[in-house]
Amino acid sequence: MNEATLPPGWPAMSIAQAHALIGGPGSPLEIADADIRGVPSKVWKNLPPSLRAVVEMSRAQGEKIFLVYEDERVSFEAFYRAVSAFGRELQAQGVQKGDRVAIIMRNLPEWVLAFYAAASIGAVVTPLNAWWTGPELEYGLVDSGAKIAVVDAERYERIVEHLHNCPDLQRIYVSREEDEIAHPLIAKLEQVVGEPAAWGALPDQPLPPADIGPDDDATIFYTSGTTGKPKGALATQRAVNSNIFTAMAAGARVFLRRGEMPPAPDPAAPQRTGLLSIPLFHVTGCFASLNPTFFNGGKIVMMRKWDPIRAFELIERERVTLAGGVPTIAWQLIEHPARVNYDLSSLEGVSFGGAPAAPELVRRIREAFPNSIPGQGWGMTETCATVTSNGGEDYINRPDSCGPAAAVAELQIRDPADGVTVLPAGEVGELWSKGPMNAKCYWNKPEASAETFVDGWVRTGDLARLDEEGFCFIIDRAKDMLIRGGENIYCVEVENCLYDHPAIMDAAIVGRPHRTLGEEPVAVVTLKPGGDADEAELRAWVAERLAAFKVPVEVRFWPETLPRNANGKILKSELKKLFAQEPATA
Repeated sequence: MNEATLPPGWPAMSIAQAHALIGGPGSPLEIADADIRGVPSKVWKNLPPSLRAVVEMSRAQGEKIFLVYEDERVSFEAFYRAVSAFGRELQAQGVQKGDRVAIIMRNLPEWVLAFYAAASIGAVVTPLNAWWTGPELEYGLVDSGAKIAVVDAERYERIVEHLHNCPDLQRIYVSREEDEIAHPLIAKLEQVVGEPAAWGALPDQPLPPADIGPDDDATIFYTSGTTGKPKGALATQRAVNSNIFTAMAAGARVFLRRGEMPPAPDPAAPQRTGLLSIPLFHVTGCFASLNPTFFNGGKIVMMRKWDPIRAFELIERERVTLAGGVPTIAWQLIEHPARVNYDLSSLEGVSFGGAPAAPELVRRIREAFPNSIPGQGWGMTETCATVTSNGGEDYINRPDSCGPAAAVAELQIRDPADGVTVLPAGEVGELWSKGPMNAKCYWNKPEASAETFVDGWVRTGDLARLDEEGFCFIIDRAKDMLIRGGENIYCVEVENCLYDHPAIMDAAIVGRPHRTLGEEPVAVVTLKPGGDADEAELRAWVAERLAAFKVPVEVRFWPETLPRNANGKILKSELKKLFAQEPATA
């Protein structure tokens, strides 16, 4: 910690005191007691009761721009009209409350339209991973029992030969398809609502009727599926929308910890603009980025795919105030040599989640973007994105922490052996999380649900510790922890050590079988542009900083960013294949 970077007298109050002020009686972020599925819980009292309510509130933004994609621009008013029109179309096709509507497309304005149109009539929106293969998409459609699918042209080509195996599908809407489609179940989305540029010319009509409450089902988001078949996490309206107030409260906490009152909303202030560089079919993209920005009248700048140069162009052109997504994106924004060629002074925040971040990242963000406040958080599909947040001076002070739990949430560290014994501050165990943001269950998987969702808690599978103030430190995924001759090796610790090396852009530790030790750590790394390091140097670097048993026995170099799933998590299963054909070492 660098004391010079912290204001004198900081912190002005404890986390508990800040949360009490944020959620006190009469506050816009007031906290109340509620019963959620038989479990006494804390909730945001004034939270919009549904995604439909968020849509209705958004219309007050009028002609302010909501979505930017390439040269396309969609205002809040135009978007509202399109949501109303497509919601009516879905009802005309027989979609009722609780029916599943799948979305299978890259980040496009039509993705956002399909999400809010289906949600506004009480359907259970079911985004599927646009990176999945045809058989994987078939699995998602069949598993969810989707009645309607909204797809882009690329995904349509991927699923068309699988449609005969999806008996629940009654209608498919395809966007951005130039060719004619002769199929009785398929229609072009543009035939219903037109292209995004024409949404403002649609009829001015209210949303179609629907009765939706905070405890009604809202979404099914599938887990990343790094092991086994993906599971669909069924979430309620309250769980999804909780991210809105959780983010607002986290921002307010930064000011209170400084001894300052959070600024009141200023309608005349410049519009906040977020660069959306992560997939909307991931809860970070949809729940933690899209929905809070929509609620607060912000602008979303969508990227067709992640590219640092294109990101710089968009930040400069659209005066983007918030960027990030996962730590790898933040690193690329910092490290790319072309950064100096663009005006990035509009950036006020670089935040991320979805994957562990090296402690050095907070310092590098402040160096590269001095006007921005770095931040990170922790959550998972089963918690509908954000549970903890760390920003401002708290992040400077504890750069290796994902922050304390939201004011309405609670964390515990339990003994992994029994899942019951709560461990004291400082001890490493399994992280359990409770709060109104938790999903209900896994769709149609009662046994897996019973293992993960326990009396209002989510058993996360993460190894972590809490300090005396409640700050959470993720140590590793339990299933990724290595045991070398009886010694636990937390992969994140070794990875962070490698990230501290000036030549390392990306790093992962995986286990290689060993006949006597069980397994031993090996590293796979990517060097920064212009970076130079060899295996001996990197092994020596770790040996100088960590115990000998934690030093990777081998380092292999990957020519590009390490393979990741759509959620930003490194696919260690792919990296392990590098060593799978080799006999276990003696």
